[in-house]
Amino acid sequence: MVAIPQKIMIFQQNNSGKGKIEGITRFGNNLFNIEILDIDQTFPPVIDDTGPFLPEDIRADLVLDFLRHPDLSHDLSLICLKKGIPVVASGKKSRIKGVLTPPT
Repeated sequence: MVAIPQKIMIFQQNNSGKGKIEGITRFGNNLFNIEILDIDQTFPPVIDDTGPFLPEDIRADLVLDFLRHPDLSHDLSLICLKKGIPVVASGKKSRIKGVLTPPT
C-alpha cells in the first residue's frame, strides 16, 4: 500500500523555517508534500490588514508557522481555525484553538 503524502504548508519570513524544511525534506521519507510561502519584507510594528500578505484559502493537512510578525501569525491562525487546519507555531504564544506552541 502506498502512503498518501501529508500536505504541509509552511509560512516563513526571511528563511526562518529553513532548518526545519531541510529536516522534513531529508528525513521525511517522501511522506510529506511541502508548499512554502515566503514573506520577505520589512513590516511596521502593527499590520492593520494582513490580507495582502496571507492567502485567502489554505489547502493543507498541517500548517507550520515560522512567521516573525505577530500580526501575520495571529491572522494565519484565524484562517486555519476557520478551515479546521492545525497549526504548529513553535516558541510562540497563541490562545487560538488548534494552534500548538511547543517550546523551540
